Formats: sequence, structure tokens, C-alpha cells
Amino acid sequence: MKTTSRSLLLAGLALALATSAFGATNGETSSTASLATGSVSCNSARIAFMGPLSGDASFVGTEQLSWAKYAASTLDKQLKLKVQLLQEDIQYDSALALKVGRKYAADQRVLAIIGPSTSGAVVATGSIFKAARLATISPSATRTSLTNGSIPTFFRILPNDDAQAPSDADFIARHLKAKKVYVIDDQGSYGVELADSTSAALKRLKVSVTRTSVSQQATDFTSTVAKIPTETDVVFLPWLQPERAQTFAQQMGERSKRTKIFGSDGVNDPEKFQAKGAYVSSPTPNITWIPSSKALVQGWLKANPGQKVGSFGPPTYGAVQVALTAIRNACRAGKGKTTRAAVLAEVAKVRISPWILGRTFAFDKRHDPVGARFAVYQIQQDGSYRLVNY
Repeated sequence: MKTTSRSLLLAGLALALATSAFGATNGETSSTASLATGSVSCNSARIAFMGPLSGDASFVGTEQLSWAKYAASTLDKQLKLKVQLLQEDIQYDSALALKVGRKYAADQRVLAIIGPSTSGAVVATGSIFKAARLATISPSATRTSLTNGSIPTFFRILPNDDAQAPSDADFIARHLKAKKVYVIDDQGSYGVELADSTSAALKRLKVSVTRTSVSQQATDFTSTVAKIPTETDVVFLPWLQPERAQTFAQQMGERSKRTKIFGSDGVNDPEKFQAKGAYVSSPTPNITWIPSSKALVQGWLKANPGQKVGSFGPPTYGAVQVALTAIRNACRAGKGKTTRAAVLAEVAKVRISPWILGRTFAFDKRHDPVGARFAVYQIQQDGSYRLVNY
């Protein structure tokens, strides 16, 4: 999501916090760099998950971790490895992410990071992992600038934010035939940035855009709803809290507003956002509809009884698959031993088909996924999400 992917695709932490944390690592890079070339026995290799397992974004991290565990347990056998999966909660806190990042960088047996989940956490830990040549493979951090070359150890599974805005705008303009769109950000970095970029994309498509904002703490949107002109075709909500989007939709209905609602990937949560007829975007398709992923879905459901397949978990399976494939290849070349630098080089070369999200997966030169794009779902009368564009 934007800040990643949600990402996410998740939004990053506040820029000031992330920048401060990033700068705090400068004094450690020389000691961390020595860990890049140290040889590790493949029998003691580790990968480490970093995500929000508590707090407001815990629903993302817990889903991601369940798929990381499933991937590690199944792929380890398929690839004939003995790799241990570690896990740490970094909440939605750059300082905590920095602390955990230092811990993992100091453990030379950790050969790849699954995450960090948020773009802010990626920035906060970037210099540490860069110095350690420790590959970080995020399933949800989508801030575009993360792959500008400043953090060469960073890779992502999902499309970056530059793909979301034009994708959402194109669907709103071409598929929904919207002429007038009301864009409401939530004053957070994710919402403002995505609102700006989507508004610009809509205007390029000759769509009239009106902008406003609401507080991230707001729970009563009646005054905002009242201001939406009756001729508005679509209300665009680039928010991070699906339950607030649900409240907004309910209050729209109470005032008999029939305007279509389109939510970004940040409100894509079938458990919390069920506004009938609304649309949501997602950096991932529903993998239950991908024939080649049928066995994966069945296996995960068996290992996680009572749970539903969401949007954040499957990319995490992919991140673990990339990491373990790279470790397998590096271990073969090193005849049972490898280094972080060797694994990092292999990550960039990984190519997987069939891929859990469909098609074939590979990284481009920026470490973004080749050919990535956003999907769009419409919420049905029973609250289910139906894929309408991918």
C-alpha cells in the first residue's frame, strides 16, 4: 500500500519519524557491513518476519505472519532446506522497527528479511540492512521511492504507489464513466499522497475533481457527506481504516446519497468494509480464483481453520518463496554454506512460475515486480468481494 503495498498493500510511518530513525543508524554501518560476507552453514540459516502484530495495523501483520509460517513449513521441505523463521512485532512504530532491525542485522544467521511491512519501517531500517547486505523482501511496502536505488537491498512483491493512482483513476473514468469525483483524504501521509496522485491522474483523463479532507480520528462524517454535490459520480476514499470507511458509507446511505464509493487498498477488508455496491482496489487478485493456486489455498485453510483468505497474506507467501529460493540457490553454489551477499545476489535473479498471484514472477532492475498492476473489486449484496478488473 501507499505511504504500501497495502502494498497493503501499508502506509509508512510519519516521514519525520522515519527520517530520524534512518539517520540514527549512520554510526553503525561499518560494524554491520562486516556481517555481509560472513559464511553461514545452510543448516543454521534463518529468515525473519517484521510486521505489525499488535496495534491498529495488526490485522495486516497477523494475516501476513500466518502465510509466512505456512510458506516456511511447506517450501522448506520442497526446496530441501532447514531454514528457521523468526518473527518480531514492529507495530506501527519506526523506533521499534529500528530496534528489531538492529537485532536481526546482528544475527549473522539471518539471511533475508520478510518485510518490513510498512514503507516507514523500510526507511527506518534501510541503512542497517544496506550495510549488512541483508535482503529485505516486503509483501506490502509500496512507497515508490523505496526502489530508487537508495536501498539496494530492498525488494517488493506488490506494485508501487505509482501503479495504484493511474490504475484507480483509469477504472473510475473509463469503467465507471465518472465525470465528477469527490476526493476525501484522511490527512495522513498515505491518504494525502494517494489523493494527490489520483486526483492528478483523474484530471489528465478530463474528470472534474473536488478535494477535501477529514481527520483520522473522525467518526462522524455527516457534515462532510452533506457537502457532497448531488451530481457527484464517485467519492474516492484513500484511507487506511476500513471501519471508518464503513461508517462513512452508512452515513452516506442515511442521507440518501447514491454516489458510488471507491476505496483504495487501505480500506480493502471484507470483514470491516462491506458497503454494498462500493468498489475497492487491491494490489493483489483474489487467489481463490487462480487455478494454479488452488492447492495452496486448500493447504493454508487446513492449517488455519476458520480463517478467510485475504489480500495481505498471499504476497507474504510469495516473499518467503523468493527468500527460500534464493537461499537454496546460494547454498547450492556455496556447497552447504552461504553469505548474505550471495543470497542478496540470488534474490535479484529469482523467477517463479506458477506464481501464487498468477502469471510468472520476477524483479525488474529497480527491484519492483515485473508487470505488476492493481485489481478492482465490487462489494456484492452479501458483502463478498467480486473481482471486476485485473
